[in-house]
Amino acid sequence: MKARVAVHRDFRIGSIDDRLYAAFIEHMGRAIYGGIYEPGHPQADENGFRRDVLQLVRDLKIPAIRYPGGNFVSAYNWEDGIGPKDRRPVRLDLAWRSKETNQVGINEFAQWADMAGIEMMLAVNLGSRGLEEARNFLEYVNFPGGTAWSDLRRSHGVENPYDVKMWCLGNEMDGPWQIGHKKAVEYGRLANETAKAFKGFDASIETVVCGSSNDGMPTYPEWERQVLEECYENVDYISLHKYFGNKSGDTLNFFGKIEETGRYIQAIGGAIDYVKAKKRAKNDVYICFDEWNVWYHDRDEDSRRIKAWDWPESPALLEESYNFEDALFVAGLLNEFIRRSDRVRIACIAQLVNVIAPIRAEKGGPAWRQTIYYPYQFASLYGRGIALNVGVDCPTYDCRVADDVKYLDVAGVHDADGGFVTLFMVNRHPDEAADLDVSLTGFAGARLVEHLSMEGHDLRATNGPDAQDRVAPGRGAGLGVEDGRLRGGIAPLSYHVVRLDVS
Repeated sequence: MKARVAVHRDFRIGSIDDRLYAAFIEHMGRAIYGGIYEPGHPQADENGFRRDVLQLVRDLKIPAIRYPGGNFVSAYNWEDGIGPKDRRPVRLDLAWRSKETNQVGINEFAQWADMAGIEMMLAVNLGSRGLEEARNFLEYVNFPGGTAWSDLRRSHGVENPYDVKMWCLGNEMDGPWQIGHKKAVEYGRLANETAKAFKGFDASIETVVCGSSNDGMPTYPEWERQVLEECYENVDYISLHKYFGNKSGDTLNFFGKIEETGRYIQAIGGAIDYVKAKKRAKNDVYICFDEWNVWYHDRDEDSRRIKAWDWPESPALLEESYNFEDALFVAGLLNEFIRRSDRVRIACIAQLVNVIAPIRAEKGGPAWRQTIYYPYQFASLYGRGIALNVGVDCPTYDCRVADDVKYLDVAGVHDADGGFVTLFMVNRHPDEAADLDVSLTGFAGARLVEHLSMEGHDLRATNGPDAQDRVAPGRGAGLGVEDGRLRGGIAPLSYHVVRLDVS
């Protein structure tokens, strides 16, 4: 398969927000308890946090993390998670039919996030609660002292405020499954008043209003229009969520869902532009794609288990075992976020540990990287800078969800400060290698300094506690730069990270 690719220094999409590689963690399953926090584990520190998990998280260089939910937040009382641990109440979590012990609350999570080097992005409950509780939470978290809530925080041993700048105004409020589900206008008004209060407290705070839970919702995309008409001037982002699966076993159709996601982003971008024009607004609203991942392997079985079980504590839930096909998909989806980074400023992989996550951790046992860990890590490490508008000329295919899907998927990022161009490439073709000819206009003297690849694996191959590196990246081969062009071949069904020194 012949593939011509054009990379030009001056053909740019724009600056990538580092938070494009953010994450999400929720109080559900074993994400918190048995994930990041497991007192008594051989790797636990004096506060109960697992050092092995923490190191795997640090290696991802995650810029921001959304917490504590998710569906969980829509019936969560944040006050339950503060103060002496032996006095904290055990509550029923209505979202996942389990017991919440509240042994990890805002102060414990903030401590963990600080150790991990991650900025917090907090969500407030606009389902069962509202503006007053959200305002109190903000004061507890962000005010220095001298008020009831800030002094309460100080009495809990936290002298300095956290100064959290990113706040999510509820979660999936368009979903009938959500505790406190609301109609678009009703929710938009509540979000507007909450955003006004937060920005009245601190004008530099960024607020995220709930968009559609997915692009299959019957209210999509009218939900976005109605919500934004109520709150446009007081919000900075609108959230999108989307999960992906391949129940049919059709690999090429699975990959085609990345094109479908591009249409989703484009449609919401249109809704944003329409409301901005209608309101004659001066501010811009961007997209926060704050839940995304592959989720289908055990989804139906888990739904049955949740309905049947009797309110367990931190049960094993949504613990997907990701395969090589999933890694190729995640690599392509991250490429799409790079290409749409003029619209999508924040994106959060959902979730981080155990629950549909790149990291798995056994109770009392090891922690390991899932297959999807690697494309997420490489994008986070090397995908920061200027998104380049890369042209790709190659054969295409049609599938159920999209037409004219390119077999070769390429995204490019120019790190001008570091002097590198990084190309992220996925050959989706099931049988044919891609014969590459990549022009590098404006990057005279480019040198190939690193080539990482994931290739040659069975699509169903996974990693696990006894085979932690079955699917892992290796040193790539077969590519080189000559006469200002990158040339060579890449295998079918493979992922490549090519680093070029252009200093």
